[in-house]
Amino acid sequence: MAQGLPAAPEHDIVIRPSSDADVPAMVAIYAHHIRRGVGDVADDDAGALHPDDLKRRRKAMRKKRLPHLVADRDGVVAGYAYAVPFRKRPAYRYTLKHSIYVHHQHLHAGIGRRLLPALIEACAAGGYRQMIGYIDAQNEASLRLHEACGFARVGLLPAVGYKYGRWSDSVMVQCALGTGSGDQPATWGRPVEAIVADHDWSGT
Repeated sequence: MAQGLPAAPEHDIVIRPSSDADVPAMVAIYAHHIRRGVGDVADDDAGALHPDDLKRRRKAMRKKRLPHLVADRDGVVAGYAYAVPFRKRPAYRYTLKHSIYVHHQHLHAGIGRRLLPALIEACAAGGYRQMIGYIDAQNEASLRLHEACGFARVGLLPAVGYKYGRWSDSVMVQCALGTGSGDQPATWGRPVEAIVADHDWSGT
């Protein structure tokens, strides 16, 4: 495993909305995680993320007021995070599931501790109420990060993945956004473009 760079001072990490210019860096980060994640099927292109696909996803997310954020460390994309609808049916329209990826050369530098809270805040400001995540049961670092950011373990899916010649379990985590289930949803929050324009992401 590649060693991460030393923890960065907060002012060296800027959280901002992703742009098309960030797509090659995000694709490279994703490709590294996929290669390490599937192990014995690393040459299979089925799980590859192509630049045009990512550009289309970003466009679709903007239409749904969903944030797609990157962590910029001294001009380098050190990680990215986004949220998508948990399910397509209208009853689940206030619930999201998220993904977060950190560049393997920027592990243990505080990227996740800045990126995940920013994603949570942006989704809450957009009017969403719950966020779901699925984490490999052996990924203790990610589980600790999510718990530190307010996620609770709400389920275990045994043997749903297969990598490195073994079956892997997935832990389901959940975090309430804003007032969560404490009241009835009224109107949607502000569009994500307005949220990110007004927010000082560098200090998140």
